[in-house]
Amino acid sequence: MTIKTVLGVLDVTKFHEDLEIAITFCDTHQAHLTALVVSMGAAAPYIGTYDVISTVWVEERQREIEDLDNAASDIKSLLEKSEISWDVEDIYTEFAWAADDIAVRALYADIVLVGPQAARDEQFRKQVIDGALFHSPTPILLNPTGREIHTTPKAVLLAWDSSDEAARAAQLSLDFLKSAGEVHVALVDPLATSSRNGEEPGADIARYLARHGVKVEVDRISGGGRPINETLRQHAIDVSADMIVMGAYNHPRLAQRLFGGVTHSMLKEAKIPLFLAH
Repeated sequence: MTIKTVLGVLDVTKFHEDLEIAITFCDTHQAHLTALVVSMGAAAPYIGTYDVISTVWVEERQREIEDLDNAASDIKSLLEKSEISWDVEDIYTEFAWAADDIAVRALYADIVLVGPQAARDEQFRKQVIDGALFHSPTPILLNPTGREIHTTPKAVLLAWDSSDEAARAAQLSLDFLKSAGEVHVALVDPLATSSRNGEEPGADIARYLARHGVKVEVDRISGGGRPINETLRQHAIDVSADMIVMGAYNHPRLAQRLFGGVTHSMLKEAKIPLFLAH
C-alpha cells in the first residue's frame, strides 16, 4: 500500500493536537490530507402526540452547526500555514449515523489516521472505528500518544493468527513492514495444525514477508494464562516495537477466534501506534 491520501478524523471540540500530528504524518509520507471535522448531535426529541420539536433543541443544533463552521475555518487557517496538500470536509450528523458518514469518506483514502485526542474520547473513537474500519476497506492507524510515526520504524510487531484479517493487515501494512529495521511475527500459544498455523506456526507468513524484503523474525509466545492483549502489549515492549499491526474483528462468529476478543481492549489501552485492518 502506497499512502497518497490520508483521512484525518477530527473532533469538532478538540482537534489541534490531532491536526498537527496529521500534518506531520502527511509531510513525512508526502501524502494529501483530507481533514474531516465531525460534530455529533443528538437526535431530535419528540414532545407530546404531535412530534413537536423542542425549541431548545433547535437552538442547540444551530449553535453546534456554527461551532462546526468555526472549527472548519480554524483548520483551514492552520493548514494554509503548512506545506502539504490538503482539503477540509465537515460533517454535522446524529450520533447514530456518524459511523456511516465516516465510512463514506474513508472509501477515498489509503489510511484513516486517529490521533490521541480522538482516541481518548471513547464514544468518538468508537464511531470512527465502526465506520472507517468495519464499514470500509480502509485500514486505520491509531496514534494514541502523538509520537511521530517514522517512515523507517526500528521494530514492528505483527500479531499473527493465520486469519484472513491478520493477512489483510500484513498486506496493507507492507510499506511499514518493509522499511522497518525488524518485524516480529508474534503468535500467542499457537497450535501447530495443518488447518490452522501449519506444522511450523508463523513460517508461512515469514516466508511471504521475506520475499518482499522484510527483515522478519517469528516469535512464538506462551501466554502463561494471561489475556492475549496483555501478552501482545508486553511483547511489544520487550522487542521495543514502534508499532503493532493486527487484524480487527467485530463479527459474532469470530468471537472464539484467537484475537476475536482483543480488538476493543487493544484500541482502548494502546500505548504505541496501532495499525488495524479488517
